[in-house]
Parts: sequence; structure tokens; C-alpha cells
Amino acid sequence: MHTALDEKLARYRELEQQWYDPATAADPVRAAAVARERGALAKIVEPYLELQKLDAAIQEAQTLADQEEDAELRALAEEELAALRQRREKIWQRLEEELLIDPAEDFSRVIMEIRAGEGGDEAALFAGDLYGMYIRYARSKGWTVEDIAHQPGDAGGFKEVIFAIEGENVYRYLRHESGGHRVQRVPATETMGRIHTSLATVAVLPEPDEVQVVIKPEDIEWERMRAGGAGGQHVNKTESAVRIWYKKGTPEELEVKCQDERSQHKNYERAMRILRTRLFQRQQQKLQQERADLRRVQVGSGERGSKIRTYHFKESRVTDHRIGLTIYKLDEILGGNLDLIIEPLREHWKRQKLASLGA
Repeated sequence: MHTALDEKLARYRELEQQWYDPATAADPVRAAAVARERGALAKIVEPYLELQKLDAAIQEAQTLADQEEDAELRALAEEELAALRQRREKIWQRLEEELLIDPAEDFSRVIMEIRAGEGGDEAALFAGDLYGMYIRYARSKGWTVEDIAHQPGDAGGFKEVIFAIEGENVYRYLRHESGGHRVQRVPATETMGRIHTSLATVAVLPEPDEVQVVIKPEDIEWERMRAGGAGGQHVNKTESAVRIWYKKGTPEELEVKCQDERSQHKNYERAMRILRTRLFQRQQQKLQQERADLRRVQVGSGERGSKIRTYHFKESRVTDHRIGLTIYKLDEILGGNLDLIIEPLREHWKRQKLASLGA
């Protein structure tokens, strides 16, 4: 693990030299990229440098404790040694956490997409439950939430809902939520009391900025149109909705539509954010083949057999199938206490990553 830390330190010092290079200052895009990577690495380098100082202090205190003949002075040295070791343990834990995060994945903003899968109206209602769960969890963390687009279900909930969450370490906590979420419960319309199984899919996509993903004007086409939905509302009387195509008619084509805002300009801005996020996702897939398609593999097909987690209402049970975790606190989890599942997931992933690093 020290080898990995030394590599991070060497890269940080290299970026320091680039940061003070006049050529970097003259290139705003390059300067922004250097500043971003430098800032991300500083989260590792600064505690690592502090750890090195502590190691030297611990060695000195240990020598004093071993060589001191006066009992009282030796006791003071041992007391100082214990305090230094305690500080070192805390910094080491912090370093382990930071080392496991690739600077390219250290995002403070994500876009979440929840879609109803198999199960009809019940799947849409469950998608609404998941949306509420993530909103309450975000607020408990002090994060901010921004609704971007939604398509209501016929009986409530959502066929699709897209929203952004911003806050410290937001991607670190939510990244493992991507996948199929299965619900087993008796629907309100069920007269025989039978349990139905439905599915909603969740995608957690890190949101890049305009420097990380550059979209050329010639690569997009867009049109304004009248928004769909219940008649009589403002959005249906004006052509405020926006549809954007990226590289239309090519194998790389992407289409994004946004209609929730009253302002055409705001709808265009939000559609571009979604497009930029999806393009970033595509770029990451090309750069790292081991990272599977976040929507096709992690999220799954939307069929009942594709799931990472099950919410069983009758037994008040939530099971995460990836780590074999079962918790009988469904109401508490849907109420926003998602750390009951997220923290064990993060710890499991941390152990796996540390093992791969030989730590």
C-alpha cells in the first residue's frame, strides 16, 4: 500500500510543477484539469505527509521510552507514544478510504435515474417509493436535490424520474445503488391478498462538468416542442420542451428530452446536463473495459430476474443479494436510513479493494 501512496505523492508533485508552468496557465482547459486532479490527490497526499511525520515522531518516542531510565519520564514517553499511535491509526483509516477512490471517480454531483421495470402500475408506484427513499437519505446527509425530469405513472409513482444530488462524497455513498430493485408486496388493487413481484431500476451516474466532457455545437441537433402531460397547464400551451440529438443518424446517436421546466432555456440546460452525463458514462466505459455498462449490466434489463436488492413488505425485510445482507427494518430504510445497507456495502467493497492492493 505504501507503494501506491508513493506513486500518488510523485504524481502530485508532478502536477505541482505543471500548475506553476506558464504554459498551463495559458490553457484554461488544461489548467482546470490539472487543478481538479491536484485537488483530488491532495486528499491523499496531505494525510500521507502527516503520516510520515507521525511515523518519525513515533520512532523517536519509542527510542526515548526504551532508553529512559527514569520511571516517571519513561511513563510520559509511553503516554506520548500511545497518543501518537492513536492519531496514526485515524489517519491511516482515512488514507485507506481515500486510496480506494480513483480521482477520476471522486464526484460531488450525481444524476440518478429511476425507471419502472416489470410490474406495470405497481412497478411505477415502487419507483416512486425509491425516489422518496433517496430524497430523504440525501437530506439526512445535508446534500441538495434537484429534480430534472419525470414521467408520472398512470396510477401514481413514476414510469421514469431523473434527479441530481450534490454534496460531499455523494458518489462514494450512492455508487453501489445502481441495479435492479425488486419489491414483493400486496398491491392496493389486489382483492385476494396475493403478493406481487415488481421491479424498478436505478442508475447512479457521476455528473461531469463542461471541461470533462466537451460537446461540439456541430455534433448536436435540437428542436423545441410542446410538452406532453395533463392539458391546461402552462407547459402544454407553449413550446417550452426541448429534444436534443447527439450525432443523429450515427451509431453514436443519443437522444435526450426535457420538458419539466416552464422555460425553454432551462429545459435545454437540463437536457445538456443529462447528455453530458451519458457521454461521460460512455467515455468511462471505453477507458476502463472492466467497468461494465452502468445501465445495461449494473442496472440490468428491468426484468424480475435482474436484481441487486429485494424489499419484502410482509416480512419488513430488505435483502442486498450482492453481500448476503438481510435487515428487518424496511420502514426505516424507506424512510431514509439507507446507511443501514450502504455502510456494509462500502465496507465490503473496501475490503475487496484493499485485498487487491495487497494491503
